[in-house]
Amino acid sequence: MSIRTDLVIEAADTGDGRLPEGVATEVEDHNGVTYTRVRIETQSAALRIGRPPGTYITLDGELTLPDADTLSDLLDKTLTEMLPEGLILVCGLGNTHITPDALGPLAAGRVMATRHIDDALKTSIGLEGLRPVAVIAPGVLGQTGIETSEIVQSVVKSVAPKALLVIDALAARSLSRLGHTIQVCDTGIAPGAGVQNARKELSKSTLGIPVVSVGIPTVVDGATLVEDLTGGAPGEEAARLMVTPREIDSLIDQGASLIARGINRALQPELDDETIHFLMS
Repeated sequence: MSIRTDLVIEAADTGDGRLPEGVATEVEDHNGVTYTRVRIETQSAALRIGRPPGTYITLDGELTLPDADTLSDLLDKTLTEMLPEGLILVCGLGNTHITPDALGPLAAGRVMATRHIDDALKTSIGLEGLRPVAVIAPGVLGQTGIETSEIVQSVVKSVAPKALLVIDALAARSLSRLGHTIQVCDTGIAPGAGVQNARKELSKSTLGIPVVSVGIPTVVDGATLVEDLTGGAPGEEAARLMVTPREIDSLIDQGASLIARGINRALQPELDDETIHFLMS
């Protein structure tokens, strides 16, 4: 059975501790938080792993203090390296009525939107260096009747951002990664792929601008979990399940706050957390 996961660090795991040829990795420890950079360098490696060539960053740690501060700092640093200068469109994918899928819109709602602030107002409040940021949460097809990709393409055409930053809940193959892993990549995203409901991808090839995605795994496929825990073949019932932790409400809230904090820091480096909170209140 194929492993269902959105995490490249899991998809690239061959089970014998060796990476496929064409895949490079670097691992660092930052105050107990593990920073892993996976680089898929060849098309053959991309085909084997099932992910496009590019850079994938994995941050492993607790979403609560003291790891939360380190995770925010590393997320800030990673996004700063991946995103170009200029207007950024932040897009929170997901459904707020389904808790494990609510990460994207909740995080997007905590990102400071500034595109509407003109230069005169920036000067009057002493924030001339404020970066233009636009934020959307397009919902899902079942709510709007419109494909997410159609909405995003329309907004990109109208707003003309320099890059798209997507936030989405992910699927993992291991329970231990739920609420303990953040993945950032520069290859875009196929919404719903981890739960076998893939929609049209959001990527540079479909939108014409760089697409960076950030997410936290919130579910594990039932069949994958059974096979991983027991080594046996999962039944049809397991194949119909997506498993999420009991504390998913707090996990989503903490994850949304942490991701928004890292994004706000990366997009508005001249502002501290308190100033950003004040401006959004």
